[in-house]
Amino acid sequence: MRLRTLLGDHPCTKSLKDGSLKSDLVTFDFADYSPTNKGFKPMVREAAFDVSEMAIVTYLMARSFGKPMVLLPSVVLARFQHGYALYNAKSGTMTPADLNGKRVGIRSFTTTTGAWLRGILANDYGVDLDSIDWVTFEDAHVAEFRDTTKRAPAGKEIIQMLIDGELDAVLGEKSELPGLKPLFPDAGSEEKSWFAKHGVTPINHMVVVSEELAQNHPEAVREVFRLLRESAARAPAASPRFSADEMGRSLEMIIRYAVQQGLIPRAFSVDELFDDLTRTLT
Repeated sequence: MRLRTLLGDHPCTKSLKDGSLKSDLVTFDFADYSPTNKGFKPMVREAAFDVSEMAIVTYLMARSFGKPMVLLPSVVLARFQHGYALYNAKSGTMTPADLNGKRVGIRSFTTTTGAWLRGILANDYGVDLDSIDWVTFEDAHVAEFRDTTKRAPAGKEIIQMLIDGELDAVLGEKSELPGLKPLFPDAGSEEKSWFAKHGVTPINHMVVVSEELAQNHPEAVREVFRLLRESAARAPAASPRFSADEMGRSLEMIIRYAVQQGLIPRAFSVDELFDDLTRTLT
């Protein structure tokens, strides 16, 4: 069975993408999107793929609007987030508490990195997210979501706006340009402290399958999950490996953050994110 597939180039997907891991049941026809997140909108809006990498916040939003996708318990990208926040040092030193009332840029208000960072800023540093003047550059992957943020002028680039003083800080970006400083000067230390407090590794991307595939070809879905697991097992130890409990804790936290930020109307249980087939996969 040939499956239209969107998967990025990650250590845990390498054996699938380079063809060294094969199956007698399914063949992957890989779509070429760079960066991979450019393919999330076609998946959500047009059901463009049978198997797709998917930002977890995009999936939560799609789930809230009844999009025909089902989550697999397969993580392909997870990382700590503190290092993805910058400010312009020309205005002096900035700390998280200084963000209140400031102009903060983010590629889209609905990015998963943005949701994690806003949740961290609000819940661990007391930042008033509603006081911030949010400036965005792209709409949400989910067309039905009503984005009330201010859109940057056409042609403007997020880092250049920060350099030019049109933004006070940005989320979801890294840069080595002079004058731009990390909001968390020792991100590694902050991340260790945050993990010690919460016991959560933030999930960015998981894998979904179309509802049609899950309902009509369960054997193909089981095989896709098996192959993803095998490919991850062949990857370096640095690749994301989550027990069911670890995955559950991370999903519970991002669900809570997404509700707090108005990205989804209610909190799903972790169990609700899967269907009768995919919640049995281990």
